[in-house]
Amino acid sequence: MADHGDEMTTNKKVVLRRYVTGYPTAEDMEVVVTSHVRLRVPEGSTAAVVVKNLYLSCDPWMRGRMSKHDDGDAVPAEDFVLGEALVNFTVGEVLDSTHPEFDAGDLVWGMSAWEEYTLITQTEGLFKINHPELPLSHYTGVLGE
Repeated sequence: MADHGDEMTTNKKVVLRRYVTGYPTAEDMEVVVTSHVRLRVPEGSTAAVVVKNLYLSCDPWMRGRMSKHDDGDAVPAEDFVLGEALVNFTVGEVLDSTHPEFDAGDLVWGMSAWEEYTLITQTEGLFKINHPELPLSHYTGVLGE
């Protein structure tokens, strides 16, 4: 695995442009390029990883989060925030880690942002892929659930 040192790069993310009524369309979302992101865990951060996302899962439950609900409505999950990266299951490669269970080069799956690179500081739902010989895309579905 290459040492990324203080390497900086641009980051692409998929964001919700507007709340959805009915079925989502391509116009409801957009890919945006964000300012430069560092490919290392920030100094002083413990138990965090920087991941390059390889696969993103798009599941039906996300549709409810793409709609705007009134405050106080009983909903299973909070609405997505306009302009912020969508979140769901992803598969990625660890680029840098201060977490004792993950090393650079490990393949992982769990909840993450729909973006090219993600700093994950809440790693409770992140799992190492121990069978990389299986299709990695399956970890966003049948193997990940």
